[in-house]
Amino acid sequence: MDGNETRQAQLMTLNQVVDYQAGAVVSKTLVDKKIGTITVFAFAAEQGLSEHTAPFDAVVQVIDGEAKVTVSGKDYQVSAGQMIIMPANQPHALRAEQPFKMVLVMIRA
Repeated sequence: MDGNETRQAQLMTLNQVVDYQAGAVVSKTLVDKKIGTITVFAFAAEQGLSEHTAPFDAVVQVIDGEAKVTVSGKDYQVSAGQMIIMPANQPHALRAEQPFKMVLVMIRA
């Protein structure tokens, strides 16, 4: 959806937006704008995102399960109901220790 389209209200249950798939990472982007994105992810156990950096701040909100998030070499255990802010330009990675779902909000402005 580009900036010229009118978005309709949409009610959803975050935990049901994406389903787990064995051995995979599944994602669905809910908002994709110049100023940022909102994406829901489902990680099978032992799946993750390898270390990388992003030029924008990002917020991970955990909606199911738990994972290890590493930011600038420091490990954080995150679980349902928690969130972590990953500052721009700091290396970060994520590994699901059990099936894990999250919402990623990337802020570009």
